[in-house]
Amino acid sequence: MKTNSIGLDAEKSKVLVGHLNELLADFQIYYQNLRGFHWNIKGNRFFVLHSKFEDLYNEASEKIDEIAERILALEGSPLHSFAAYIKTAKIAVSENVSDGDACLKVVFDNLSHLLAKEREILALAAELNDDGTQDLFAPYVSGQEKTLWMLRAYLNK
Repeated sequence: MKTNSIGLDAEKSKVLVGHLNELLADFQIYYQNLRGFHWNIKGNRFFVLHSKFEDLYNEASEKIDEIAERILALEGSPLHSFAAYIKTAKIAVSENVSDGDACLKVVFDNLSHLLAKEREILALAAELNDDGTQDLFAPYVSGQEKTLWMLRAYLNK
């Protein structure tokens, strides 16, 4: 078995990098969706949602950087163009949405997708004995589970 510089199976690491790049693309679209909601939100919940969307996109921005850095640690190359993100992402671009409930539904759906992809990556990382990736993603999962619960409560679902 050929290993990479951090002692992990090189071929299995390449597979994991592919999944991480998919997640990176999804996070980039999620981030941009949140920016659009932050800028365009209207209505009587403007102040609450404007602030919340900013919190969420700042959190997403940090995760984007961490995911890209993990890809580099695994000796991969992170996607870094909008064309690559659009081509790779499974999360849809959301445009011209200004209604609070509609925005929150998109956020809920985006986070649900991200959570499923993160669980998939956790399983792959466990098979690879990749503690670094597991340590990075375990808090993502628990944090997003909590955010999804709060969104359900806010939307009264």
